[in-house]
Amino acid sequence: MRKAVQMTMALVAVAGMTAMAGVAEASCVKKGAIGSAGDEAGAKLQVDEALLQAVDWGAWAAWMGSSNKVGAAAKVGGYSFGKRTYRCNKGGSWGWTCRGQATICKL
Repeated sequence: MRKAVQMTMALVAVAGMTAMAGVAEASCVKKGAIGSAGDEAGAKLQVDEALLQAVDWGAWAAWMGSSNKVGAAAKVGGYSFGKRTYRCNKGGSWGWTCRGQATICKL
């Protein structure tokens, strides 16, 4: 009987940790965006803006009003804006087009 109670408690503990892990994962999203501009830096900025706008316009406004750098990890407006990855090509109607992605987490 005692072993059955211990086993049940262990299963409940594992289930609780699994549920907590699911909650932690649910607070992060992976987003992708496309940006175009006259130069590569500008296209990356457009990507960063679109990534934040897709999650929270307030976070976007906070990031734009701060000294955060394009592509660098940052904490803004209750979010952790992870390091971005980009794939950029010269050409197109604006000069440069970049595709990027990042993981954005609610703090």
